[in-house]
Amino acid sequence: MARRIKNSVLDSRDARVKLKARAKPYWTSIGRGLHLGYRKGKTGGSWVLRRYLGHQSYEVETIAQAEDKLDADGSDILDFWQAQERAREMRPRRSGASGSSYTVKHAIDDYLVHLGDRPSARDVKYRLMAYAAPLLERPVVELEADELRKWHRDIAKKPARLRTVPGARQKYRHDESDDAAAREEAGRKRKASANNCLSLLKAALNHAYHEDKVKELGAWRKVKPHAGVNVPRSVYLDVAECKRLVNAAQGDFRVLVRAALETGARISELSRLRVRDFNRDAGTLHVRKSKTNKDRHILLTQPGRDFFAGLIVGKTDTDLMLGRAWSPAQYKIPLIEACRRAGIKTPIVFHSLRHTWASLAVMNGMQLMVVAKNLGHSDTRQVEKTYGHLAKGYVANEIEARAPRYDLSDEPSKVKTL
Repeated sequence: MARRIKNSVLDSRDARVKLKARAKPYWTSIGRGLHLGYRKGKTGGSWVLRRYLGHQSYEVETIAQAEDKLDADGSDILDFWQAQERAREMRPRRSGASGSSYTVKHAIDDYLVHLGDRPSARDVKYRLMAYAAPLLERPVVELEADELRKWHRDIAKKPARLRTVPGARQKYRHDESDDAAAREEAGRKRKASANNCLSLLKAALNHAYHEDKVKELGAWRKVKPHAGVNVPRSVYLDVAECKRLVNAAQGDFRVLVRAALETGARISELSRLRVRDFNRDAGTLHVRKSKTNKDRHILLTQPGRDFFAGLIVGKTDTDLMLGRAWSPAQYKIPLIEACRRAGIKTPIVFHSLRHTWASLAVMNGMQLMVVAKNLGHSDTRQVEKTYGHLAKGYVANEIEARAPRYDLSDEPSKVKTL
């Protein structure tokens, strides 16, 4: 017999009397993808079940009357515990793929539906569909740990993929450098990329388990990522390089670079900014949709306020702040050219400007929690992992200024010991 699920709000007649009558049931989960509900009317209540059908859809069905007025008879009138058992009996087999027919591709498709229109969904789809291709038709319940380990290792052994025309043979980046350090770094990056793919695949398979598409956590739990390959990003520009880069950038791209350096925002966040998102009085930018599908407010310095105040002149509230949206194909070449004109030798990508803002803020002594909040992180863990090494000087200064000091002479103590 399945374990009884307790609920002090629903499990007794006296408790349910206190509930307000409403059309929406009072739900309690009694299993993965299965909920028992109590719908209270003006003269009594009834039990209903809600079953998950897959692809973010549910089905609701009435079970029986509740024993609000009459005692339970085990048939047409049920108490809370009887309703639980009836709900489990009425739960039909899932529609669509399930059990041994539920493949890795089904799990990835369901996970992408779960992500919805989050900014990260596009990257997740590309990586999983590209790198998990050998596994897509495999039933999830048949996956083996050794099979997944081999898949994980093979990703790290292959060179980085290059953009390829759909339908054409996949192209790869072949770097035959004679520099041992460069080859070692390339290998580290491939292992880090393999770890990322493994993490995304595990997320899709775990989601399948939590949505009751598979009955138990499978072999993927046993597969461990490559150790020691995720290192803090240390590529950032100093203040002088930032000035040269802004001066070397041209046209609309110069505005984009300046906006990134003033905010530390992601390129996707900057592209979506509207004029209404700038609060001149508070000196903030409202990012309505971030990578994690949450909104936040970015606090600006006075030069940042002046910069964005200038951008909105003559525009309506719904106009794009930067005048246009930017795709990778539109900003990669201008960035390379601007770096060349600015004499910046260190290879950077546009995301490096976000790291530049954070790195310079940390080295200027900004508290990590403040950095995390402006960047859109829920806590300091990611900031500490990525920029903690830059805060050592600040920490050393804090210790020097605030650690306890003892007025001890150089002479041996004359205090007698016991």
